[in-house]
Amino acid sequence: MAKPQKRYVCQACGSVASRWQGQCTDCAEWNTLVEEAGGVVTPFAAKHHLQTGGRSIQLTALDAEVSLPERMPTGIAEFDRALGGGFVEGSATLIGGDPGIGKSTLLLQAAARMALAGLSVAYVSGEEAADQVRLRARRLGLGNAPVQLAAASSTRDILTTLSTGTPPALLVIDSIQTMHSDLIEGAPGTVSQVRASAQELIRFAKERGTAVVLVGHVTKDGSIAGPRVLEHMVDTVLSFEGERSHQYRILRAIKNRFGGTDEIGVFSMQTEGLAEVGNPSSLFLTHRDDAMTGATVFPALEGTRPVLVEIQALTVRLASGATPRRAVVGWDSGRLAMILAVLEARCGLSFSTAEVYLNIAGGYRVQDPAADLAVAAALISAMAERPVPVDAVVFGEVALSGEIRPVAHGPLRLKEASKLGFDRALVPASMTGEKSGMKLSGFKTLAAFVDHMLGRG
Repeated sequence: MAKPQKRYVCQACGSVASRWQGQCTDCAEWNTLVEEAGGVVTPFAAKHHLQTGGRSIQLTALDAEVSLPERMPTGIAEFDRALGGGFVEGSATLIGGDPGIGKSTLLLQAAARMALAGLSVAYVSGEEAADQVRLRARRLGLGNAPVQLAAASSTRDILTTLSTGTPPALLVIDSIQTMHSDLIEGAPGTVSQVRASAQELIRFAKERGTAVVLVGHVTKDGSIAGPRVLEHMVDTVLSFEGERSHQYRILRAIKNRFGGTDEIGVFSMQTEGLAEVGNPSSLFLTHRDDAMTGATVFPALEGTRPVLVEIQALTVRLASGATPRRAVVGWDSGRLAMILAVLEARCGLSFSTAEVYLNIAGGYRVQDPAADLAVAAALISAMAERPVPVDAVVFGEVALSGEIRPVAHGPLRLKEASKLGFDRALVPASMTGEKSGMKLSGFKTLAAFVDHMLGRG
């Protein structure tokens, strides 16, 4: 008699091993291999091929005239911006974020607005009772929204209930780590359970045209928990970012089969829930009536939306022989080391006897290489105690040779800065011909920029 084949699946990365071992050979995590029962292996099954015995599927030409799936706006402009215009019929969306960041609040607000717009919406929670969700909706002022609530964790029960009658236009599953499929052995949250439950829900979405939203837990390093294949299975992956100590939240698209991944939605956490932020720059700019040393304004770009942020630097001279410290918040520490090296090697400025502290105001995280020149300006201003003009913005990429290189979407950055009342811009020399209504000062090298900052010429 054929015996079932045993296998051991890593709960961190999903790799499969034929025997148990303490450390996963793929991801190097310890004690993550869990035994799972595989299918029965017979000599017939080992030799059988899949070229016959199935049913014929319908093939459609790429240029065929067929109606494309429509988008369903959520009624929240910032949410729609990140999605590319709204949910697509039959799509699967995965949204992840830290605990308490506001994932359930945002989805409840979107579900309520779509229900009030006349769409059928089902909200299934595996973590809260239906009364708890109803209580949270009343606190948000959405108690009159006709959203169908349920508290369940069995994937079979959920799909059986939704398959009877007209399927909903939107289905929210909060969260996929609490779902359980009786076809697979194991507790909810394991790799096999998450994969199997998500696969059944996505199949339901494709067959019935329901837009399914899955809430995903995250690990301690911020990545979505469970198998990596989960992100490949869905159509859209959204990351809800922000610090709970700050009021702003950023919804970023990591993957989107129906739109771009270069857009963000900005929200502010209020007593009544998440509020849209139409002008994100107001969150990250402080009151700038007086010039401050070590502070510059940088027009960062998130997708097609410029966001003006304040970069703050502080240098503290140390006694001879002391080891200086480098502390960075909101920027890459390796990038800071590079800028300091270029300032010393190409411009003759020494930071070796000073502690350097760099901060992006408001808890914002900058990954744009165009921030190099703004960081350099903040460092020079802090060391020389010469403030950057309050009506100026700074941006440009710094090369290891000391050259200041142009960056993408310069006119868009200048337009946003001009709209917020800035009159001057310190930019790469190649951008001085731009017509923006601002006074542009162009620099070819970082040494020329340092001379300008120090008033040498």
